[in-house]
Amino acid sequence: MLADAALATELVRDAAALAARIREAGLDVERKTSGSDIVTQADTAAERLIVERLRAERPDDAIVGEEGTSQPGTSGRTWVIDPVDGTYNFARGSDWWCSALALDGADDVLLGAVHHAASGRTWVGGPDLRSTRDGAPLAPLPETAREARCATTYLHPPFYGSEVGEAFTRALGQVGTLRMLGSGTMDCMAIAGGQWDVLFQHSVADWDRLPGAAIVRGAGGDSVVVRTAGVDWTVTGAPAAVADVRAALLDG
Repeated sequence: MLADAALATELVRDAAALAARIREAGLDVERKTSGSDIVTQADTAAERLIVERLRAERPDDAIVGEEGTSQPGTSGRTWVIDPVDGTYNFARGSDWWCSALALDGADDVLLGAVHHAASGRTWVGGPDLRSTRDGAPLAPLPETAREARCATTYLHPPFYGSEVGEAFTRALGQVGTLRMLGSGTMDCMAIAGGQWDVLFQHSVADWDRLPGAAIVRGAGGDSVVVRTAGVDWTVTGAPAAVADVRAALLDG
């Protein structure tokens, strides 16, 4: 039987390859909750591929997927699946998307795995599993000076000017520049690789949060969930940047 990290690596690679082939053949796009919250047949096919393999390889584990999978288990462990993270990007022809999953334990996330189809790169790691990219250990995260930090985030336009927007603005005071690219998990891979420094975003589902958080933590980073302005904020990145953003969010 494959070890969990090896199995996770195979699953995200196969799911991303399937999604990429389907996109090349042509996508059917359906709206979920808004014009930018969409799903395609690639999302559902890639999730189905992962679920079928997990049912065979890990029958005692629970499975939760963004596209509706909900399977109970008896082991106390749950596989959390995001078959295509960045579906809006994916459907519009951008390559800033990935396939991702996490293995969550009873008390903490155990590991995350991510595959970026455009570059062919694969990341795997967790709090007790040193994070790697294509098998090579990642370097420790840099501690960038506050004025030079790069944050990655997203805030839907209706929240600007609200209490949530005010919290967002406080967090921005802890960084020097900002990126909004539309795939939180890929953003975390850039943080894990030292290109950027911190991610903060509110109302992040487990499938969007756990894979990236696990890999950043496996590279020496931190990830916390903070409640302020009536919503839960995920903050992930280099430890000092996470601490500063967390404090700023709570300052209100």
